[in-house]
Amino acid sequence: MTARAASLMAAMGLLILAGAAAQGRQTAPPAQARLVAFDARIRPLLASMTLDEKIGQMTQPDQEFLKDPSDVATLFIGSVLSGGNSDPVTNTIEHWTAMYEALQAQALKTRLRIPLLYGVDAVHGHNNVIGTVIFPHNIGLGATRNPTLVEEVARLTAKEVRATGINWAFAPCVAVPRDERWGRTYEGFGEDPQLVAELGEAAVRGLQGDLGSPVSVAACAKHFVGDGGTTFGTGMPNSDQPGGRFPLDQGDMTIPEAEVRRIHLAPYINAIRAGVVTIMPSYSSWNGEKMSGSRYWLTDVLKQELGFEGFLISDYNALDQLPGDRAGQIERSINAGMDMVMVPQAYREFITTLKGLVESGRVPVARIDDAVTRILRVKFAMGLMEQGWSPKADPALLESVGSAAHRAVARRAVRESLVLLKNERGTLPFRPGLKRIHVAGAAADDLGVQCGGWTIQWQGARGPLTVGTTLRAAIEQSARRGTAVTYSADGSGAAGADVAVVVIGEPPSAEFFGDRRDLDLPAADVELVTRVKATGVPVVVVLLSGRPLIVNGVLSQADAFVAAWLPGTEGLGVADVLFGDYAPTGKLPMSWPKSNAQLPINVGDASYDPLFPYGFGLTY
Repeated sequence: MTARAASLMAAMGLLILAGAAAQGRQTAPPAQARLVAFDARIRPLLASMTLDEKIGQMTQPDQEFLKDPSDVATLFIGSVLSGGNSDPVTNTIEHWTAMYEALQAQALKTRLRIPLLYGVDAVHGHNNVIGTVIFPHNIGLGATRNPTLVEEVARLTAKEVRATGINWAFAPCVAVPRDERWGRTYEGFGEDPQLVAELGEAAVRGLQGDLGSPVSVAACAKHFVGDGGTTFGTGMPNSDQPGGRFPLDQGDMTIPEAEVRRIHLAPYINAIRAGVVTIMPSYSSWNGEKMSGSRYWLTDVLKQELGFEGFLISDYNALDQLPGDRAGQIERSINAGMDMVMVPQAYREFITTLKGLVESGRVPVARIDDAVTRILRVKFAMGLMEQGWSPKADPALLESVGSAAHRAVARRAVRESLVLLKNERGTLPFRPGLKRIHVAGAAADDLGVQCGGWTIQWQGARGPLTVGTTLRAAIEQSARRGTAVTYSADGSGAAGADVAVVVIGEPPSAEFFGDRRDLDLPAADVELVTRVKATGVPVVVVLLSGRPLIVNGVLSQADAFVAAWLPGTEGLGVADVLFGDYAPTGKLPMSWPKSNAQLPINVGDASYDPLFPYGFGLTY
């Protein structure tokens, strides 16, 4: 055991749990001691820092909008991010690595040589970068009910992220989606807070490891708190949507505090217990107050009651949504407890404004010192401040990116995530001796649809975005000797086949644009299933979606029906189940509605009558 590891272990024994809180309050978990253990080393460093250097640590621009890379050095920037569409000159491993190393080099030109934290939305693999493994989105991992597997997926994600040098993942999302119409539903593990808490904790363990490891990244639990509990119709304004609003995204929770705590706060307790070092407050509100400006939730609850000793990072331009002018927005959020601010473009204005607020006394120096201490705790704990730390990516990790070993784990995650909802007359698994399998549907041959949002692009996109195996290709590769596989996007040519696999689903989308007022299947998907069914061939429907959809129109026509969620690049995991190499074990992480009129529907509702209940799943 290294001296550094020994000091961390010793520190764990020094933490005294917070005393019993008032009734209805939680007790602080014990995993934050390894952060406060560094305070003795931080204090003299903090005392030597100028106000400009401190505010620089609190500032996070997007690399895409840096006026000049040298701004990192001249403004003492503490962190940089790449947003959903913020890529280097080409979207390759080599250019991501070069971009990271160039910006770290700027940070090391400063007087104090404090390295950067570089953040990306690695939410289902290192999903911004071509050639990496794209794992199932969280809703699929929720169906696995397997925390060991989730931890392994997160560990491999961290390894691929670190291959590019990057050291901070804005993951896991520990939202508890309570309304399927929310476009980010698939980013949550499920509707039950216990499931989300267990799998979120596993994801934190996998991403962070021992935190100082060269194959670990800082994790970020998001979005605190209640982003999955907003009320329909309270989302952000948008003129492109009917009624001028997104129904749910960035909306308002209008539920009692006891319900917020019981459902939405619970996963953060587990994440903190696992040692998560950063947390991202939500765009959303609680009874009209934006989380980004709520001292009660950010400081009183999260930092004091739950004992969180890491730092808070605001969401993308989130402070712009607070009331008042720019100075008032910054004053309110920083005083509420925000430690680092994601200001993709207006970072110079932020620095100047916050400095003026401190000099005028509107933001206390003590609050600045607390924020910087929290940021430095994470940098120390990650080993960035140790002698011998390298600003270079480890080239030895490159061979792991998109490797066969990583893809094998993703394939296992896919097959464990599938939920078999219907299987009449033993349609699945495919029986030996089939002469022909017909695959139908454009989605069967579309890797972008298969991966969903947050894949190479912010909203995702159709088509061959990256490297992987489509469902069509997976079935072709898995077919037994003597079995022909034919394909058509429109369902033609199915007649005479022994079985048809019809792949349908949602187009890729992410926040904002994924919100939907109804969850009916597209009419074209229903027509496709009907067309194939009319041939008399047994029909297996595979649904690619980020949430339960209203499927009555195709479920009745299907001989077998598989919810495959958004499985990512490894379509062979779906073929494993279809061909019987793996008997399905997935269980619904969300209740499946009968109709739009039932939405939202959650286990425990007074009038709970779903099409398929939470936890449902057939096997062979």
